[in-house]
Amino acid sequence: MISCLRRLLLVLGAVVVLTGCAGPAAPTSAGPQVLAAEEVFAAAPAVVPDPSGTSATLEVSTDIDMACAVVFGRDESLGDGIATDADMGGGAHAQHQAVMRGLEPDTEYFYRVQGSGADGSLYRSELMSFRTAPAETVTVPGANVAPEADVAGVSSEFSAAYAAANAVDGDLATEWSSDGDGDDASVTLDLGRPVDVVGVALRSRSMSDGSSVIETFTVTVDGGQVHGPFEAGTDVVVNEADFTGQVLRIDAVTTSGGNTGAAEIEVYERQ
Repeated sequence: MISCLRRLLLVLGAVVVLTGCAGPAAPTSAGPQVLAAEEVFAAAPAVVPDPSGTSATLEVSTDIDMACAVVFGRDESLGDGIATDADMGGGAHAQHQAVMRGLEPDTEYFYRVQGSGADGSLYRSELMSFRTAPAETVTVPGANVAPEADVAGVSSEFSAAYAAANAVDGDLATEWSSDGDGDDASVTLDLGRPVDVVGVALRSRSMSDGSSVIETFTVTVDGGQVHGPFEAGTDVVVNEADFTGQVLRIDAVTTSGGNTGAAEIEVYERQ
């Protein structure tokens, strides 16, 4: 966690310096030259909008190890937010993925990639843009009662910032991450009352290297019958279900390994 914190402070420090620059090659007030990030891009950055229209993922590879961030906004002032590299290992690296959250569907956004190399060099890209997806329409079989649940148990948590409660807070901008549990990741939810469940969904977290994705999961009801496996993944997949229970243990079955977890778990009640 110390290396993660140091990396985050390094990136955010670079963001503060770079935001005030007039262009990619402008000198900073401290003296070092800000280099064009395009010089170290292995290929042009790609932005992958989420089908929900509320987030988008920047993916880019660099020829050198560096810590990256993306500054974004609905106009060229880029005042809507900063997304830092999703790698939880800390330190500079060459494969980057940063998730821009809290976006408006079907909206044009501007962004810059910026950060620092392992040698302390600062980089800043030209202004680029992307458009979010139209608002996603997902048919659900009932009311989602997961936000009412208490977390009764969890296999592990990477840190307090990645607590299991994030998986049932109704907010895709937060997530639960296990501490390297892979296929053994699990979380137990107490719904507070017996619920007639007609559907379940697990929106997995993911890492830039393709790890940390829960692909399928099971649900054990009140310590007894096991249902599933159900389909999961990084997209929204609502699975039909038919059981009644209060305490639900969600177990990862197949994953891509690593710090598996969930951005959101949903449990739909029969109406």
